[in-house]
Amino acid sequence: MKRTLLALILISCLDSLAQSSGAGDFKFATDIGKPKLKGSTTFDSNDQVYTLKGAGYNVWFNRDEFQYAYNKLKGDFMVTADVKLMGDGKDPHRKIGWMIRESEQEDAAHITATVHGDGLTVLQWRRLRGAYMRDPQDEVFYKKKKVRIIQLQRVGKLVIMRAAGVGEPLQEVGRIELPDMPDEVLAGLFICSHNADVIEEGQAWNIRIEKPVPDNYNGYRDGILGSKLELMTIADGKRKVIHTDSGRLEAPNWMPDGKSILFNQGGSLFTVPVGGGIPTKINTGIANRNNNDHVISFDGKMLGISHQRQGLPGGGSTVYVLPLAGGEPTLVTDSTPSYLHGWTPNGKEVLYTAQRISKSPAYNIYKKPINGGPEVQLTFNADGLADGPEFSPDGKFIYYNSTQSGTMQVWLMKPDGSGNEQLTFDEYNNWFPHISPDGKWMVILSFPTTVNPADHPFYKHVQLRLMPVNGGPLKVIAYLFGGQGTINTPSWSPDSKSIAFISNSGAFK
Repeated sequence: MKRTLLALILISCLDSLAQSSGAGDFKFATDIGKPKLKGSTTFDSNDQVYTLKGAGYNVWFNRDEFQYAYNKLKGDFMVTADVKLMGDGKDPHRKIGWMIRESEQEDAAHITATVHGDGLTVLQWRRLRGAYMRDPQDEVFYKKKKVRIIQLQRVGKLVIMRAAGVGEPLQEVGRIELPDMPDEVLAGLFICSHNADVIEEGQAWNIRIEKPVPDNYNGYRDGILGSKLELMTIADGKRKVIHTDSGRLEAPNWMPDGKSILFNQGGSLFTVPVGGGIPTKINTGIANRNNNDHVISFDGKMLGISHQRQGLPGGGSTVYVLPLAGGEPTLVTDSTPSYLHGWTPNGKEVLYTAQRISKSPAYNIYKKPINGGPEVQLTFNADGLADGPEFSPDGKFIYYNSTQSGTMQVWLMKPDGSGNEQLTFDEYNNWFPHISPDGKWMVILSFPTTVNPADHPFYKHVQLRLMPVNGGPLKVIAYLFGGQGTINTPSWSPDSKSIAFISNSGAFK
């Protein structure tokens, strides 16, 4: 009898341990409120997709029942995910989403960004432990519009919910002050079947748990945030983190063989396998102060870099070229500052942005032969900025971004600088058009209106957007915290199916 009792206790303890152990980014996973049927959270590390299964009568009235995968977070943070309920479901009010909660108690105060089975997407909350939930009908909510991306951000005692359909900008759904919520809270994903006798299943991916910084944060003055090197497949929008660092990673390029990613850190260049691993440093000779402007030639044989020569105007950024495998670089532009951004398809010239009139705010686009010869000015802004020039694979056009219409927008021109045509016309400040190797698509980095059009700072709420190369509807493919260094250089995979980019986040303490 004692052995049987001991075995039952051991089984019970192991079951409790399994329920409290987390998955992936979440340290904890458990059922809240003792639902009749046990739920679970699993994580596919290859696809970086979470599968949540849970029962529960509801998340409502003055007590809740659901499956919860969460972390303990302090201070301000932002959580974002793509979510989907699987199958037709038993009850139209089955639900999945983000939850910020004061504790694991079934009657705890909380706030949720909730997507229901019938499409109802809404901010809901319980202000105090044991209180009844607020009816959301006096808040903004979506039902007819299919929402897949949801976000909760806490700023002090304020919590903001945003949501979006596939390819759309995030829109604010609601906000609420919760003055009694403690500084340390539980934050994570939940699923509830809205039927005590049924287990429902949902999936979540592109999970990002981030600590933003104030709008006036200066990366040079206030310190460096952590970095994630991410890959994303364009067809399904799934993102995968392959390398992280507490320092600053910038400007990833896909290597020609498709097996590794080139990036810069601390003035040096490195490669890392697309499946993750230990970075390998590339020999760039005397160029040991490289910035985030490095570009691989179309034939995959040469590497162009921008190295900061000390004691020269504008920080001394100078364009060099060297073999992609590494070696001593060859000087291309003696005048500074010059910031490399592209190659001609034949590999004989480089494209760069440069300031040529001392103390003038004007930056224009130039090209120059790598084996010697005069530089040719292609744009003629008197006081604006033209940047990010990149040739189309067929050599017919140069795509770039410019403030010549007031805000920063994407343009194209012919190789001789004629035929300028504006391609984007919206409120965002759009930077760094990168053309897919098949010549069909362009990915751009879009800054919010709060950013100076001529600036591309670190650590902002930015979007990656996709559009046809000749203009057309823009589709949001990623929401992230980033900016400078996210996609300063061409970042498409050789097969035109994926892109690489850098996102940032502050450290949680």
